[in-house]
Amino acid sequence: MMDDNQVTTRDMQDMDTHFIHPWEDVTAIGAEARTVITHGDGIYITDSDGNRMIDGPGGMWCVNVGYGREEIVEAVAAQMRELTYFSPWSVTASPAAILADRLATIAPGDLNNVFFTTGGSTAVDSALRFAFFYNNCLGRPEKKHIISRIGAYHGSTYLSASCSGKLPEKINMDMIEDRVHLLPKPNPAERPDGMPIEAFCTEKVADLENKILELGPDKVAAFIAEPVLASGGVIIPPDGYFKRCHEICKKYDVLFIADEVVTAFGRLGHYFASKDVFGVEPDMITTAKGLTSGYLPMGALLISDRLIADIKTTGNSAKYFSSGFTYSGHPVAAAAALANLDIFERDGLLGHVQKTAPYFEKCMKELADIPVVSEVRVNGLMAGVECCLDPDHPDEERDSGFLLEVDRICQENGLLLRPIYATAVMSPPLTITDTQIDDMTGILRQGLETALAR
Repeated sequence: MMDDNQVTTRDMQDMDTHFIHPWEDVTAIGAEARTVITHGDGIYITDSDGNRMIDGPGGMWCVNVGYGREEIVEAVAAQMRELTYFSPWSVTASPAAILADRLATIAPGDLNNVFFTTGGSTAVDSALRFAFFYNNCLGRPEKKHIISRIGAYHGSTYLSASCSGKLPEKINMDMIEDRVHLLPKPNPAERPDGMPIEAFCTEKVADLENKILELGPDKVAAFIAEPVLASGGVIIPPDGYFKRCHEICKKYDVLFIADEVVTAFGRLGHYFASKDVFGVEPDMITTAKGLTSGYLPMGALLISDRLIADIKTTGNSAKYFSSGFTYSGHPVAAAAALANLDIFERDGLLGHVQKTAPYFEKCMKELADIPVVSEVRVNGLMAGVECCLDPDHPDEERDSGFLLEVDRICQENGLLLRPIYATAVMSPPLTITDTQIDDMTGILRQGLETALAR
């Protein structure tokens, strides 16, 4: 083994060729010399050559309280010294029990039942499996179809990936096709010329109702939806869409699953956006990412009391939800989540986001004056800057390549981006200040203008 102090960036990049990254082109493993990140502090990360950058995407939408929070480090270390693991099948442990109680307290409505998972994908997978389980318990074995949307992202397990609607990413990957149905993307920018946004909203809500009626309400188990389609490019459906879709689901006895893996824990200024931002109390909420601010892997599925009560009314026989994970409620991850929530409360982080978000939106939308920027979408502290080099001749591969060049330029100037197709998505740590927003958007502007001039 080499001494850490003697390992160069090139050494680490060579070793990285053995790491198959998510969404890796396996025909080109090792061809890309990735930036090596070595340190994090606040909203900043530092690479192995000492270059300090603003973390524009906040890790993967997840480093909500920022890097280097000693409170979380100490809580994790203390928990490791005390108890590193417990079996969630037969016993419990105080960090998991306390966290479950705390989540039930801050969750909307009667979402008082917490099922811990290993991350967002497994939270979504568990929600869908619970929907199937629920209908089996109620004697409705045919009520198993799932409705999602084009442009949605719900995870990378077989079931959650099948419900995702990022169509290019399904090439060469097997998916469940007979019970998963994708509605058209609810992107207002794609509505026909001259169509009022209110009419577009009505049309997209009708897409859901029509699909339920086409399949038969007795066949549809659930509709799953992100309040904002995050990895789809920060697609923000029209006002009222989320709530009206919830009403359709109630009308036809279809479970409404809010995928808040990205939008929960402050990204839109609240612990959960479903009710506080969009006026909806879902039947289930999935979450992860900001639950621990990325310090340790953990997810959670929150289930309505109503669903549990419905199952209980079917009789006194045992009905086991035979699903779970070796690391469900892992005590060290739970300790990280509890310390993370303490930071939210102590630092008034939700209030900070609510105060900062309008300035973030203003600065991001000012980028729309750059000719290559076709649209800027912002909600809370998440944004998507979509680019198109030639609107008369759309070419996503060309525009995606342009964004990769913008990312390279921005990294040279102190900002890490996350290009998704032709959109640069931004979800910085929630601790970001107005001055840091100025720095971030200034570097992004410089990157876009420089790349455009080449």
